Amino acid sequence: MFFGGFTNFWWILKCSKQHKDVKRRKAAIYIGEIMSKEDEMLKELKQIRELLAAKPAPAPPPPKGMWNEFKSFIENYKVMGLAVAFILGLYLGQLVQSMVTNLIMPVIGLALPGMDNLSTLTVPVGNQEFGVGGFLIALITFIIVAFVIFLLVKVTKKWGIK
Repeated sequence: MFFGGFTNFWWILKCSKQHKDVKRRKAAIYIGEIMSKEDEMLKELKQIRELLAAKPAPAPPPPKGMWNEFKSFIENYKVMGLAVAFILGLYLGQLVQSMVTNLIMPVIGLALPGMDNLSTLTVPVGNQEFGVGGFLIALITFIIVAFVIFLLVKVTKKWGIK
């Protein structure tokens, strides 16, 4: 029995060696398949990267005709918004200047004794007279316009208008 058991042991050992060799070969084949699949995937990823690479956009065709050029100019540079803002600012300035000249300056003239019209105020220096009334009107007008624009900007930001 001992002798038979010993041969069985060698036979089992030999089979396990063969089994390990088969396992190694299968593992090598499997790794080779994985490597070839990884190579294929890398190749596909490179192709995808090339397809997704940013290509320079073709230049838009130039507008044809003066009218189309004018329309694109107005659209691109928001000229209408600028024109409206300019016109509103111009008339707002005139309105504030009229208010300062015709309403605020006479009230200030009433507050100061001996001044009936502050817009004609002059300061004599030597034999020269400097008219500071016009400067005061311009200064007060500027301060009021700047304050109104400040309020407009603050309100438009609050409303989310850009």
